[in-house]
Amino acid sequence: MLRRRRIFHGGAVGAVWLCLALVGFPAAVLADGPPAPPSFADLVARLLPAVVNVASTEAPAPSESPPGGLPQLPPGSPFEKFFHDFMNHDHGNGGGAAPPTPERLESLGSGFIIDPDGLIATNNHVVAGATSVTVTLHNGTVLPATIVGRDERMDLALLRVHASAPLPSVQFGDSDHVRIGDWVLAIGNPFGLGGTVTAGIVSARGRNLDEGPYDDFIQTDAPINRGNSGGPLFDMQGQVIGINTAIFSPSGGSIGIGFSIPSNLAKPVLAQLLKYGHPRRGWLGVRIQEVTPDIAASLGLKPPSGALVAGVNAGGPADKAGLKTGDVILTFNGHAVEDMHALPLIVAETSIGATVPVKVWRNGKTETLQAVVGELPPETQVATNAPPQPPATAETAISSLGLSLAPVSGALRDKYHLGANQKGVVVTEVSPGGPASEKGLKPGDVVLEVQQQEVSTPSDVISRLDAVRREGRPSVLMLIQRGNEMNWVPLPLGGSGKVAPG
Repeated sequence: MLRRRRIFHGGAVGAVWLCLALVGFPAAVLADGPPAPPSFADLVARLLPAVVNVASTEAPAPSESPPGGLPQLPPGSPFEKFFHDFMNHDHGNGGGAAPPTPERLESLGSGFIIDPDGLIATNNHVVAGATSVTVTLHNGTVLPATIVGRDERMDLALLRVHASAPLPSVQFGDSDHVRIGDWVLAIGNPFGLGGTVTAGIVSARGRNLDEGPYDDFIQTDAPINRGNSGGPLFDMQGQVIGINTAIFSPSGGSIGIGFSIPSNLAKPVLAQLLKYGHPRRGWLGVRIQEVTPDIAASLGLKPPSGALVAGVNAGGPADKAGLKTGDVILTFNGHAVEDMHALPLIVAETSIGATVPVKVWRNGKTETLQAVVGELPPETQVATNAPPQPPATAETAISSLGLSLAPVSGALRDKYHLGANQKGVVVTEVSPGGPASEKGLKPGDVVLEVQQQEVSTPSDVISRLDAVRREGRPSVLMLIQRGNEMNWVPLPLGGSGKVAPG
């Protein structure tokens, strides 16, 4: 059967003929699902009063002329006057244009009331840096708000307002039971226009946007526009299963890819903000990286899984438990660590002070250590001990890896801006097209460990390479330091590994 379909490419219309073969499909493939709801109106009428607009202001920079905050609109745009009138409206405080003010409107976002006494959940980025925050209720009432607590890592904030009567509120649902394909409603206050409702479905679960260590977003195609940040994502029972936080968009407008913080992650954090004014999370004190197939092969780990330890905070819980760089954390407190992204969330949700088992892969076998979970400090620092300085020797070229190495010396320390206590072996040259070059190594990088053993001279590196070859491993694992960052890098082994003086 020939069927004609029109395809649109950037405004141009083309046509293509498709030949479709009609075949008999099994009934299960064409099975009907539940019908779409005929209307969301009754549900929306119940939920809208609990969704609010959040406006924050902050002092302008010296170069700015208040008031600002207008959307960037083309001159003469029909929306230019609309937004100008809105931004200068005093919301019932006497009428007319607002007088000049030393503060400017910094952000318009959304929030929702989670307690009739006036507790409001929103995003941290909506109120971060604010000198004052105001909340506009669904009925137009404007109330000053105080910030109870903020969590930068998960982008959450808790506000409080005082009203003369109990406020309409909504309840959190169980985001763990939300399935891909479920209907959802997003309600927010984009651009301060007032309560706006959009509908869609759950598009994906467990999205990681590399925005922070606790990324585990719900993705939805319900349109989320600027100003919807901090607004709720509802299921069909009217419960909040997500907090709308981010969108993926090349233009800044919705293209049907929005992200929400799951309610089961947000609820305990908001409770901690209410009780302590800040979040309290479990802390292990390690830097981790992904276990790639190459890294797993170099460690004899099958299949690739877990989180590779790239650094241990001196004196932290991991250090006291005996964890080392090069360990692969396979389970934590009985929870499987499927990849590096799973570990921060598992640790963060573990009770502070609890003693938990940590199963690691070390030297080709599993070991179980006991760690006492600490509290995540505001800032973490990795301390290093001063190593002995090896004697300066000539460079050594390792042709099989495509690089040259030399011990740390005063000249190399000055040339590559290395610290006074730098340890390891310095990469002085990288051959174009060689294994080291393909893995991104550069002159000035420092090799700290080879196959989980510290090295201080090129001969140490060569000895470890020979040992790895005798074990029949396809690659060797090196801990590389660049500036303040450390990462494990697998380098494929090939050739005889001959060396030559530089």
